[in-house]
Amino acid sequence: MMGAEPLKRGGEKPPPPAHVAIIMDGNGRWAKARGLPRTAGHRKGAEAVRATLRAAGEMGIGYLTLFGFSSENWRRPEDEVTELKGLLRLYLGNELNNLHENGVRLRVIGERERFGGELARMITAAEEKTAGNTGLTLTIALSYGGRQEIVAAARSLAADAAAGRVDAAQIDEALFASRLFTADIPDPDLLIRTSGEQRVSNFLLWQIAYAEMVFVDTLWPDFGRPELEAAVRAFSLRDRRYGGVKG
Repeated sequence: MMGAEPLKRGGEKPPPPAHVAIIMDGNGRWAKARGLPRTAGHRKGAEAVRATLRAAGEMGIGYLTLFGFSSENWRRPEDEVTELKGLLRLYLGNELNNLHENGVRLRVIGERERFGGELARMITAAEEKTAGNTGLTLTIALSYGGRQEIVAAARSLAADAAAGRVDAAQIDEALFASRLFTADIPDPDLLIRTSGEQRVSNFLLWQIAYAEMVFVDTLWPDFGRPELEAAVRAFSLRDRRYGGVKG
């Protein structure tokens, strides 16, 4: 249960999690409940991205990672996939300057080449334009799967070991993590999933090993600052031991 916001000794609020990851779920159910096509839910979900990003920045969260499109989502109906690609194109076109002006660094992880040359080029151009920004880092996972990421990292290390560039006996967690898509950002402290579902759906499987998880009933299109603040309050009440014992 999410109670009142806890205070640190001296009346200070606890710091927010450095990195929040969100599985954005419920667009289709939101649309269905209103007698609308699923694509309407995706459009409303894009508005929720904007509101959540703004709230995260104002709350002092340094890294926000959003699960936008999984590698399994390619199996959805063609018209829905086309709509999702169009929304991504629209988001990059309409939001990029705003992100840049607010110091947001944009990163995309996943198999971007599957979106086609034009959209892949837009993604790369957006990353390059915001690469020097020092505010919040927004990472969007597109055509992404956690198992695929781990396999890619293992394949990279195996190739280097076979070529003599890496001593296989020296491979440890840190070296393995350096081959992941998220090598240059910290692991998530908090994972949020919307819509009442309680599973991680192949998202950041390595990185969330010690993340606190908060599952909320709110469908993603209705998610915003109040829901993010409630999840962060719940996070601040957790006793994070990382496998050890305190006291």
